[in-house]
Amino acid sequence: MPLNVDKWTVFSLLEQEFLERIKLACVFGSSGNEALILTDDDQVFAIGSNCSGCLGVGDTVSGLEPRRVDVLCGKKVKKIAYGSGPHVLAVTGEGELYVFGHNGYCQLGNGSTTTLQTPTLLAAGFAGKKIIEVAAGSHHSLALTSEGEIYAWGQNNCGQVGNGSTNNQSCPRKVTAGLGQRVVISVACGQTSSTALTDNGEIFSFGYNGNGQLGLGNNVNQANPCKVGGLLTGIHIQQIVCGYAHTLALSDTGNLYAFGANSYGQLGTGNKANAVSPQQVGLDKGRWTAIAATHYNHVSVGSIQTGKIMMWGQCRGQSVVKPVETRFGTVHDAFACFASPAVTYKPLEVDEHHEFSMQKIFAAAFDDPLTSDLKFIVDKKPIHVHKAILRIRCEHFRSMFSSTWKENKSDSITIDHYSYVVYYAFLNFLYTDKLSIPAEDALGLLDLADAYCEKPLKHECEQLLKSSINVEFAALLYAASVKYNAINLQEFCFKFILNHSTEVFQSQDLAMLEGGVLKDLIRKLADHNAFKN
Repeated sequence: MPLNVDKWTVFSLLEQEFLERIKLACVFGSSGNEALILTDDDQVFAIGSNCSGCLGVGDTVSGLEPRRVDVLCGKKVKKIAYGSGPHVLAVTGEGELYVFGHNGYCQLGNGSTTTLQTPTLLAAGFAGKKIIEVAAGSHHSLALTSEGEIYAWGQNNCGQVGNGSTNNQSCPRKVTAGLGQRVVISVACGQTSSTALTDNGEIFSFGYNGNGQLGLGNNVNQANPCKVGGLLTGIHIQQIVCGYAHTLALSDTGNLYAFGANSYGQLGTGNKANAVSPQQVGLDKGRWTAIAATHYNHVSVGSIQTGKIMMWGQCRGQSVVKPVETRFGTVHDAFACFASPAVTYKPLEVDEHHEFSMQKIFAAAFDDPLTSDLKFIVDKKPIHVHKAILRIRCEHFRSMFSSTWKENKSDSITIDHYSYVVYYAFLNFLYTDKLSIPAEDALGLLDLADAYCEKPLKHECEQLLKSSINVEFAALLYAASVKYNAINLQEFCFKFILNHSTEVFQSQDLAMLEGGVLKDLIRKLADHNAFKN
């Protein structure tokens, strides 16, 4: 089943056949009772109460049956954001922006305050630039272009549009003050505040600041973007999210910071006192890997390196003042069960839940001595497998089990080059498409994936290693990325080292790099002015 309907009530009456076609979905609205759905054939449907025509079906009639949103069908919708009216922003695969729903504060950006019941292309003001991300506050909107520019429009009573005034902005306007030539890579909105993250890890915030959600050390509203300093000075932030009136920030070393309103414990500081400056939280949870919040509510959710989902803030009416471990498998599950209202913090991509029945069968068959016809002996321990499955899944084994290899006739093969943990994870991946290995062993698995030319496994290893990087490990990880020709990982490591050059060069592991790799790294850092006084 592609979507857990037990957790998302708005989907509970949908037919199983329809559910199996879902590719992307989002839940929004003041009661979590409106939803947009993208199917695997690029059709868009809507269900729910349809306040202000926010379903985009041409009227305000509510319904429990899916209705087609004709304008968006075939547009390859990639991103969706939604306000409190609600108003909806939808970005297509071509980088076009469609808007519909509530428009009482010009939040649709079409120059009027008239509600739009049908998705309408918003092109004016963008100068033909491609939109890659959108964010919505209660009644204002932000759009990020592929060139790293922010455009804003809508309600501006607190300066949340960043145009230097408190007058509503009826059409998209480029936000320039305070940002200069900086390249923005992500945007987020609170109820009446806005936040931008630049490519060098800096946060800029503007709008309402009555609870300190701008993180500027005061409670003064800002009509132009201002850089967040304090504890974040010199810290490279890689993710930002906003709740109703609080902000969370995640650094590239896995540290979590929070500021703003805290009446429900949503900052995770252990108390309910607001924080006007960034505070580091969740220190006892280890490395954080992702964070989530939405302007609709006061709950905060995050994941840590062990894969556990943590939750705090207003959780179904309870105030949870410190991150607590949940039993949920995904961040989305926490929002479905404990957020008020239960809305998706971002579109739910069904692939993260989808598991084909054949995959379940393969997973059950892995390391099953009753059905296997081959066992690998690694570190004197057996791993039971099936030659047919290995042939199908891996070119290396397809060759091994050909008539010219002696292993083709054997029912037991000893592996000496890799550890049991690494080889078990490799074979398990062939059966399940899931990577299950401690981060400290991932380099060994990357070595295997490269040697066996297993590109999907190599990609998963790179993603795991990215989430494990730190200043002590960065140099060796960079060297490994060069050795195994892992280009994306190499670029990631280089950027991390560039942002933490002083600490990395003081680490003992740097001396372990081979001369050629070290010289190349130093040259690249010099080209990026890393050693400039």
